[in-house]
Amino acid sequence: MRAAHHPEPDPVRPGQESVWDYPRPPRAEPTSRHIVIVHKGVTLVDTRAAWRTLETSHPPTYYIPQGDLAMTHLMPNAGTSFCEWKGQARYWDVVIGDTRLVGAGWSYPSPSPAFAGIRDHIAFYAAPFDRVEIDGEQVTPQPGGFYGGWITSAEAGPFKGIPNSRFW
Repeated sequence: MRAAHHPEPDPVRPGQESVWDYPRPPRAEPTSRHIVIVHKGVTLVDTRAAWRTLETSHPPTYYIPQGDLAMTHLMPNAGTSFCEWKGQARYWDVVIGDTRLVGAGWSYPSPSPAFAGIRDHIAFYAAPFDRVEIDGEQVTPQPGGFYGGWITSAEAGPFKGIPNSRFW
């Protein structure tokens, strides 16, 4: 198999980070950005105490402390997956009234040492929710439906998940 070719990074405007400057292997870091998730009129998340993971070509993924989540609306899901960097993930359903968003969130109960900061935190896909905001800006889900990154005007791409990006 030939080596994957990644695209030319987009120009970085003032106030932006290029996802092409993010590290591989990825890292986790705390962030004080204001994160809000609202669905069906219920505020599921309102925090300034999240962690974000940064990986080359990916928009950040945000992990929310359970103390800043409306945990009464989260139900454990039987699904699991494995990340070579973070370890074994478990999944969560979000339940509001008659609506069940299956596998909308995931967590790492026993993350690898480099990701210890995300223990007891839950990340969410942005797409299923009515409103997902960072610092008041509605986020765009990472393309492709597989990855859980959130795109705002603060990130310059292009982003993994678009067609032909599998081997970036």
